[in-house]
Amino acid sequence: MKRRVFMQGCAAFGASAVLLPRVSILEASEPKGETRVFMVKNSYNLKSENPKLVTKLWIPLPLQSEYQHISDIKFSSNASKAYITDKNSYQANTLYAQWDEGGDKVLELSFRVTTKERHTDFSKATASSTYPKAVARFLKPTAHIPTTGKVKELALKITQEAKIPLEKAKAIYGWVTENMHRDDAVIGCGVGDAGKAIEQNILGGKCTDISSVFVALLRSVGVPAREIFGIRLGSSKFSKACGSSDDAGFAKISGAQHCRAEFYIVGCGWIPCDPADVAKVILSEKMTLKDPLVQKVRDYFFGNWEMNWVGFNDGRDFVLSPTPTQKPLNMFGYPYAEVEDEVLDYYSPAGFSYAYTSQEKL
Repeated sequence: MKRRVFMQGCAAFGASAVLLPRVSILEASEPKGETRVFMVKNSYNLKSENPKLVTKLWIPLPLQSEYQHISDIKFSSNASKAYITDKNSYQANTLYAQWDEGGDKVLELSFRVTTKERHTDFSKATASSTYPKAVARFLKPTAHIPTTGKVKELALKITQEAKIPLEKAKAIYGWVTENMHRDDAVIGCGVGDAGKAIEQNILGGKCTDISSVFVALLRSVGVPAREIFGIRLGSSKFSKACGSSDDAGFAKISGAQHCRAEFYIVGCGWIPCDPADVAKVILSEKMTLKDPLVQKVRDYFFGNWEMNWVGFNDGRDFVLSPTPTQKPLNMFGYPYAEVEDEVLDYYSPAGFSYAYTSQEKL
């Protein structure tokens, strides 16, 4: 069997790579101040009994930002072709690979992440509701994030005493953390169908479910908001529920995908939030909102992110490139693969199959 091997280095991803038009994930300077450094490795070994079936794989790559710097990206594969693309409306950095022959489909990916804890200076917030075009699109509804009907009715009720966008965000965060709970029976990170959750009063779920309700409520009262899909990398200062590793900083993270949220306030920019981890700490630590640890976590995750996590993208209900069988894709926090027109179960790392690890530099 003839196989082509691709090896993309961290300088420009090699000659076959497509440089990203927005911001190359290799650009931007490293965060200043107190940082954490992680080496992340992804391994894929997709199997097919029929050698004539074409196999395609899309892998979410981390975004480059002021709070996380991505470097030393390398990947190797026996794929027929493999390259970087972000040709979609949400500009989700993606590694695409395609195998035109049978046998094992192997791909290895590694990268270095330098993260900086995020904090917000709320004194800079203004009452303005005039947003840049790039931000205003996060006021629009999607298939899973409606902004009318019962969603808007509930949001207006929650924010009836709020005068300015920041007050609306505080009221909605308070309502979500008081009324939504984590349901470990939900598969993966959850579907994140905010319309269904509110219309049918389904207030239990996982991180995407909780974050999507938060985002939908904010958008419906004119505050731009979005989910950020990513994965936990290491230990948390609050609780193992928010991330863990061994004493040497090593973590197996194949099932550690986690969805966070942001909302936009003129003067402050994008503000980090994580209402879902408030619910997770309550369940995991067997506590209530009145417990000191939960109060601390709840206060912290409105305006702050503990950066033992790396973000991938804010894609919801969008089409990957090249166009896959499943479209639009609900979210892109997991790898996505197809054998001909059969979609592999990305919620099952062993069956898919893939394995992720993270090593923190201590």
